[in-house]
Amino acid sequence: MLKLSGLTQKRPSGVAPRCHTKVLSASIRGSKFVAGSTLRKSQLHKTQRGFTIIEVLVAIIILAFGLLGLAALQGKLQLSQFESYQRVQALLLLSEMAEKMSANRSQASSYASSTVLGTGDAQPATCTGGAGVNYDLCEWSNNLKGAAELSGTTKIGAMVGARGCITQVQAPNLAAGICTPAIYRIDVVWQGMQATAAPAVTCAQGNYGGNDALRRAVSAQITVGLPTCS
Repeated sequence: MLKLSGLTQKRPSGVAPRCHTKVLSASIRGSKFVAGSTLRKSQLHKTQRGFTIIEVLVAIIILAFGLLGLAALQGKLQLSQFESYQRVQALLLLSEMAEKMSANRSQASSYASSTVLGTGDAQPATCTGGAGVNYDLCEWSNNLKGAAELSGTTKIGAMVGARGCITQVQAPNLAAGICTPAIYRIDVVWQGMQATAAPAVTCAQGNYGGNDALRRAVSAQITVGLPTCS
């Protein structure tokens, strides 16, 4: 029973005294907490997704740079292999002429001349005679042009722009008590793929696009003794 200003009022049956207000207030506060917690979780998920995208983009950029570096390294390796192949071919051609001159020492002086053999020379494609200095020079010229190996009709058995020179470095002196042997230098030159230091030998100088630093060279000397000199 409630007494208000002398009046008596009955409380409806089954109604708790004012506790429902506290329950409602607590419910509202709980709802606000749940809503705030859900909002924070949503923002956290969005932030995490943002960081994940950035990490993926960074990984892609790093991978792209790595692939570019690998491609550049592969290109340099192929270039180095081709340069090595050309040098090996040049050494074989150098050895070939050295053997020819050693086998024909009595006419060694006839091999030497100011003519540059190989690419761009006037030697015929078919050598005749079968032996002798002229035949040896013709055959060496064709080998410098790559005739030793063909791909269809293309000569691929030598270096790019291969040329050869044979020069007398020292003339023989048959004077008694002196007996100085003859010395000849064989040079094989070709075009490299990258500019380096220009070689000291002058064989075919100026024949490689105006940049002598592209010219490669290997050389050997042949000494022809004088067995009858004393």
